[in-house]
Amino acid sequence: MMKNYGIPVASEGWIFILPLVIVTVLFFILGWRYPGYTVLALTIFVLFFFRDPERVVPQGNNLVVSPADGRVVVVKDIFEPTYLKQDVKQISIFLSVFNVHVNRAPIGGKVDTVKYNPGKFHVASVDKASLDNEQTAMVITQGGRKVLVKQIAGLIARRIICYAKPGDSLAQGERYGLIRFGSRVDIFLPKDAEIKVKVGDRVKGARDVIGVLK
Repeated sequence: MMKNYGIPVASEGWIFILPLVIVTVLFFILGWRYPGYTVLALTIFVLFFFRDPERVVPQGNNLVVSPADGRVVVVKDIFEPTYLKQDVKQISIFLSVFNVHVNRAPIGGKVDTVKYNPGKFHVASVDKASLDNEQTAMVITQGGRKVLVKQIAGLIARRIICYAKPGDSLAQGERYGLIRFGSRVDIFLPKDAEIKVKVGDRVKGARDVIGVLK
């Protein structure tokens, strides 16, 4: 599983952050002020993008927490044909480059399925991104109930990271992956779940309740 080692920055971000810090310092040592300011601004943005704050997971039976930070763009009833193969409720969350991009487990349980599917890079806020874009799907089982979560790449995002593997046990709100630079997360709940969000709502991963399982 993902760890941030007590530092509020995702460990996957350091491969970008450290070289930028070195270049920034080098530019200022050489007296190249304007390029230095440019790289400094980029360094600050990358630090901001990979931030990974601690979250307090709400306590309660059958709660489903948001798997990501962002804006709810879809709430609807659909038939999920690939993994759950049943009628479900879909909630889609769009993550801009200004949101935290670390993904969290919406429920606690056992990981049944993790599958990566290559695809396109449509703008993540549109519906066809859910079907056509590059994505990783994960199914979590809890007490006989299955919840599907998809990490979906966007127009800019070109790397999906998922550390969960089939057979793993996840705690609710636990970090399990991230998506780099703008993306979307879809979650599919049983059709009798009570939905607690609507289109346009802004949610925080692991902190905000988006549904209640029956």
